[in-house]
Amino acid sequence: MNYKNIIKSTVAAAMMSLMAGSASAQSSDPIKLTIHDWTGQYVTTHIMGEVLKKAGFNIEYVQADYIAQFAGLETGDLHIAMEMWETTGKDAMDASLKTGKTVDLGETGMDAKEEWWYPSYMKEKCPGLPDWKALNKCAEVFSVPETAPKGRYLGGPVTWGGFDDERAEALGLDFEVVHAGTDAALFAELESAYQRKAPILLWVYAPHWAVAKFDGEWVEFPEYTPECYSDASWGINKDMKYDCGKPFGWIKKVGWKGGEAKWPGAYKAVRNFKIDNNEMGKMIAAIDLDGKKLDDVVAGWMSKNEARWKAWIQ
Repeated sequence: MNYKNIIKSTVAAAMMSLMAGSASAQSSDPIKLTIHDWTGQYVTTHIMGEVLKKAGFNIEYVQADYIAQFAGLETGDLHIAMEMWETTGKDAMDASLKTGKTVDLGETGMDAKEEWWYPSYMKEKCPGLPDWKALNKCAEVFSVPETAPKGRYLGGPVTWGGFDDERAEALGLDFEVVHAGTDAALFAELESAYQRKAPILLWVYAPHWAVAKFDGEWVEFPEYTPECYSDASWGINKDMKYDCGKPFGWIKKVGWKGGEAKWPGAYKAVRNFKIDNNEMGKMIAAIDLDGKKLDDVVAGWMSKNEARWKAWIQ
């Protein structure tokens, strides 16, 4: 008889029992985690959901609008959002936190960047890039039949925010902003254009597989400052806001304030959640490029990182 294995099994069982016991002492109501419309957010949310399930909590995934979800988080109809990007969600998150009804649950460990992006082959046709001032000189180079002679900028789904329409107008860009319907449609169009060396200028974000798979650059706009988004007199255009690039930095978790008392162990685990860009990029690629199922990718991560996620819920 292998006593070492028996001891290990007993200790592991005891740990899981303690975790479940901690959860059972708290509310048995389901914790509602919001789901949005990009692959990475599905991954982070389902990893967190599976970890909380291991700790004995009831979990429910609820589809919600990225920005509009704050109404539900403030009332307690929704409980936890795993990805708020400084690039697009900072203003909405700050406004919500000021109500005192939501709580900042800390950074995810990922660094965010979202900006207008083009494949490197486009520099031959628009040599002034990445300087944003080059865009108007070669707007027609980026045009498609539907927008010609104006260039086309393919933005993300409207629900992502980001102020791309306002940015184009404030900077006087001779471009039409067209929004992709979904995350998948956005990157399917990039894939197609890149293979054909066709003109394309679009919203690309990191962490994501696209920045590793494709050779390209982000447009360099006037540097973001908070005043650019709040004070029309700031910057190049003295009459309009958003005459700058997007901010970039953290990706945070946010939750309903009341949940801290209702599920303290779960909220502690969410605060402990950390993952980096490299890990996330690989998991997004496994789903979007390799065709693996979300559940399988999440299960694989859980299996390889057992000691890590168990520490989150102790």
